[in-house]
Amino acid sequence: MSTKNYIYKKSGWLLSVAFLTLSLSTLSSCDDWLDVRGENIQKEQDQYESYKGFRDALTGCYMTMGDLSIYGLKMTMTDIENLASLWYLSTSAETQTPLKYYLTHHDYSQTLTQTAIKSMFGGLFKTVVSANVLMKNLEENGANIQDNQARDVMLGETYAIRAYCQLDVLRLFGQLPQGGSKTVKLPYSYTTSIDEMPAYFSYSEYVSNLKKDIERAESLLKDYDPINQYSFNTLNTAPGDVLDLYYYRQSRLNYWAVRALHARMCLYLGETAEAHTIALDVIKSGTVSLSGISDLQNRYNALPSECLFYLSKYNVNDYANNYLKGNATADSPLYAEHYMITETMLEDLYASIPGSTASHNRYLNEWNRVAFNNAGVPSPTLKKYYYDPSTTSANSLMTKHQIIPMLRLSETYLIAIETSTSLEEAQELYDTYMSACAFPKELYEPFATIEEVRLEMPNEYRREFFGEGQMFYTYKRLAAKNMLWNNDEITENDYIIPLPATEYDPSLMSK
Repeated sequence: MSTKNYIYKKSGWLLSVAFLTLSLSTLSSCDDWLDVRGENIQKEQDQYESYKGFRDALTGCYMTMGDLSIYGLKMTMTDIENLASLWYLSTSAETQTPLKYYLTHHDYSQTLTQTAIKSMFGGLFKTVVSANVLMKNLEENGANIQDNQARDVMLGETYAIRAYCQLDVLRLFGQLPQGGSKTVKLPYSYTTSIDEMPAYFSYSEYVSNLKKDIERAESLLKDYDPINQYSFNTLNTAPGDVLDLYYYRQSRLNYWAVRALHARMCLYLGETAEAHTIALDVIKSGTVSLSGISDLQNRYNALPSECLFYLSKYNVNDYANNYLKGNATADSPLYAEHYMITETMLEDLYASIPGSTASHNRYLNEWNRVAFNNAGVPSPTLKKYYYDPSTTSANSLMTKHQIIPMLRLSETYLIAIETSTSLEEAQELYDTYMSACAFPKELYEPFATIEEVRLEMPNEYRREFFGEGQMFYTYKRLAAKNMLWNNDEITENDYIIPLPATEYDPSLMSK
């Protein structure tokens, strides 16, 4: 185990104890909170007396983002991907794996489904409230940080954390961004305690709040984020002339990650011209390059070199593969509770680009094609979060293997391609993107029309971000009537996840 990795894990544990006791969890009862409120207020005052206290609190926010209830598992690898019908269901799934079955068929009336939804909802707002507490103290007690630039960077990241989570509240629980008949009011949280109910906002008001947060984050980070002066690789080796807050910027919402988040939001809202401009801005920044070939040759399966933002999770290899079984073999068969696909599904995944399976590096490297279920049937599993500790360099663990991608350059390419109004530009961008997939342009037909370009992009999202939690939102923003591998007709109600009725006033929900 590397020294850096040990320090990271040790400090992470300490921060989870010291800071998360301050986090005003939406999963705790009001009575529990009130019992310890006085003690926590004193701890909060002590926490923000120094730069280190602020820094540790910010680290705590990222740790909360990595909770298994949200981006550590359910909103990247498992539950959210069931909502997009990506994982195989056995013929007896309704009795063997009922939660998978109910999520895949968008049955939100079941207790199991409601519990899963409440867990995701609670995890998102736990993160938001933690960010709000830090934001409040940066604004009220920021003078305790002597370095003004460091204070602005911290504040910018805090706005970005809130925006990242609130965008996914919109994408999960909100109305269709275009073409829907239903309206939904949603909570946008500015609260810093569990006994405050966040205000509900109409769609347009909510979007306005979200845009303000993203733009505020950008303005705070633009001039002072060290990523505009140093490369990610330089910052990952912690140069001595850089404040420790600025190390490992890929595991934080840095300036270019926030720009990519802005492009993601604009695409979802249907603001295609702005999405296109911002996506090209990120691409042309040169902050990272498409990394499929080099990363996969090194068995960096989560493509870290092109990540604009990832969550650092030292134990992801352990728990993720309890579910995904990226290392499964014939001697370790898969069972219904595991997450897998079939050989036919894998063929379907690449069917829109014939011949790609001979060279496409996602097909060849991201999928374990020697996995079998307990009946001996080939059942490919996802290797994105798997690495072999016995053949892995200790120095590469934290920055190359133990990560969960949150924003990648590939996404900005697909946004730019989909929103381009120039067939020539879209083709050029697509050729560059496919080259990073080791699938040269000589092997596929060029697009004939812009409409063909846009029709292909959902296929690319499905291939590229499998296990990263993006496909349900892609279907939703397009109001797709069908999902691959799901025979149900998908309706507007299927896309609007009901808010947990126990959390807030049901009268403010869908109408």
